[in-house]
Amino acid sequence: MSDIPSELRYAASHEWARLEDDGSVSVGISDHAQEALGDVVYVELPQPGQRLAAGQQAGVVESVKAASDIYAPVSGEVIAINEQLADAPERVNSEPYGAWFFRLKPSDSSELQNLLDADGYRTASDDA
Repeated sequence: MSDIPSELRYAASHEWARLEDDGSVSVGISDHAQEALGDVVYVELPQPGQRLAAGQQAGVVESVKAASDIYAPVSGEVIAINEQLADAPERVNSEPYGAWFFRLKPSDSSELQNLLDADGYRTASDDA
């Protein structure tokens, strides 16, 4: 099984969420997801200011093999996007937990508790 950091929370759709010190939530895709996709060649990100509901499509990640939707793991307003991924989307493959896609100001940070912890995600990924 791929790397699954214990400090993150995970959506069943393979996004990770990290609560930052300022209360924002950084979002990316898991190592498991990037391995399944293969070499990432393009990332479409949401617009800053866009409001997303938990589970709503927020963008797309494309690889040489497939395209996959990215979903918001929690509800909130997009406050930042990782513009470096426009020029270097392959960073997702080399550092999936460092190459965040976007940051949200959560409308309800308790929604993080609805996501899987590392053990729960490992079990769900193994069963998939």
